[in-house]
Amino acid sequence: MELEDLMITAAALLGFISIFKNLLVFVRWLHATFLKKPKNLREYGLWAVVTGPTDGIGKALAFELASKGLNLVLVGRNPNKLEATLSELMQRYEKEIQVKTVVADLAKLSGLEIEAAVAEATEGLNVGVVVNNAGAAYGHPYAKYFHEVDDESMECILRVNVHAAVWVTKGVIDGMLKKKRGAIVNIGSGSTVYVSSFPLQTLCSSTKAFMAMFSKSVVLEYKDQGIDIQCQVPLFTATKMTMLKKRPIFVPSAEMFNRASMRWIGYDRQCNPYWSHAVEGFVFHAFDTITVWYLEHYMKWMRKEGLEQDRHL
Repeated sequence: MELEDLMITAAALLGFISIFKNLLVFVRWLHATFLKKPKNLREYGLWAVVTGPTDGIGKALAFELASKGLNLVLVGRNPNKLEATLSELMQRYEKEIQVKTVVADLAKLSGLEIEAAVAEATEGLNVGVVVNNAGAAYGHPYAKYFHEVDDESMECILRVNVHAAVWVTKGVIDGMLKKKRGAIVNIGSGSTVYVSSFPLQTLCSSTKAFMAMFSKSVVLEYKDQGIDIQCQVPLFTATKMTMLKKRPIFVPSAEMFNRASMRWIGYDRQCNPYWSHAVEGFVFHAFDTITVWYLEHYMKWMRKEGLEQDRHL
């Protein structure tokens, strides 16, 4: 009887600890999402580097950083789009900030070339914030079996999603170490956190998983040097890449996401800045088997619809 009582007491204690721990996590999330004061990003430095700044999250991030008074170095592959983004920024912030553009195709340059291009563009600048946002995904029909991914797309996804982020980070880390101050934000994906598998998006989700592990590991190497490194893991946003329409709660616009994103820079190794994404992620993770089943069937449907469209072209 005494052993039974002991086991019951131990089980009750473990249950209480589990509930208390989850309650603390929830309270901490509420505080971080709605109450925590965002950091003054200019304290990191007066310049920010953004890769992939001409569309979607990257472009919205550039404007959000500019609104905080940061000068910008924009790194992209399309000179016309870079020029268009530059013109928009100058129209809105002409007398407030400076903007430099760097034409660099991250899918084609070697690692050393990327590092050199970033280091040269930022030489003499007080770079405080770096956003590794550039990303590549499957082209039409946007969901594919692994064997259907053509060689060029596979090489592009691997180079942009993995290779580029590492070498851009390499290009700025020395400068941050010298002044012992800086923030690096890597844009990952909720697919690496909230679901155990992501069929028909295998390559994209796997490369984003690298981004998450890279961020969580390298930050421990430099946190005592004043450098904050973070991986943000959003779910679906309404961007050109996702092809989704904005739904204020479940599918925020890039601008909505980035206003939340700014609040989290400098806090936590990994975060999902937009509040409804975090709630969705909790539900997806809790019902992982159902979530993965749904994703598999949804991606198969997306693939089928895309192939059907191709037949009628």
